[in-house]
Amino acid sequence: MGKIALLFAMILLPALSMASAPEPVQPLAPVSKELKKQLLGTPVYIQIFKEERTLELYGKIGNEFRLLDSYRICNFSGGLGPKRRQGDFKSPEGFYSVKLNQLKPDSRFYRAINIGFPNQYDRQQGYDGKYLMIHGACVSVGCYAMTNAYMDEIFSYVNAALRNGQPEVEISIYPFRMTESNMQRHRNSYYASFWKELQPGYAYFVQHRQPPTVAVNNGRYVMNGTPVSGTPAASESFLALSKTK
Repeated sequence: MGKIALLFAMILLPALSMASAPEPVQPLAPVSKELKKQLLGTPVYIQIFKEERTLELYGKIGNEFRLLDSYRICNFSGGLGPKRRQGDFKSPEGFYSVKLNQLKPDSRFYRAINIGFPNQYDRQQGYDGKYLMIHGACVSVGCYAMTNAYMDEIFSYVNAALRNGQPEVEISIYPFRMTESNMQRHRNSYYASFWKELQPGYAYFVQHRQPPTVAVNNGRYVMNGTPVSGTPAASESFLALSKTK
């Protein structure tokens, strides 16, 4: 019996270890450098992952957004979790939109993109702050700071997309890649309930390669007409918000 039990243990333990390990996140391969150059002016989309210190720039090819490049975030402040008040030195998390008038080519931090904090969600939570940017100079007191070389490229693609007719560039800012294993790893965080509101946006892009359509209903994010949690009326409110946006 002892030998049989040992045999079962040898078989089962590796399987259990594999089951409990976080699923690997395979980084997407960016398009070729030649194709990337040709896509200057195409609609773009940005995802930021704090924990990985990564900004991902996507460009639209056909009906999908493909990775143009990934950039190391030189600096951000305040750790994980949303920005809630002026002076807390936190960098925002959530869903933001950038229009042409939010670009600052002459910023004192080289070049800058104002992400539009506070958005509607932030205002409904009573959060406050201003001038939250993606910018150069590698210095942050609440912004996402890049090297000047990286900021040159990011700014150029966002500027070209907006001037070429994209009404606004969506920016999704996550604390980490919102896989189930990462959500479990952070399940006891003070911010866990907020992060559950963000996860459907991440999952939607993974599945469809399209930025999620995001609205706010009763102080909660609503993704593509489906509330993360809340009342059945949330979908109807989403339609109303979309029409008045």
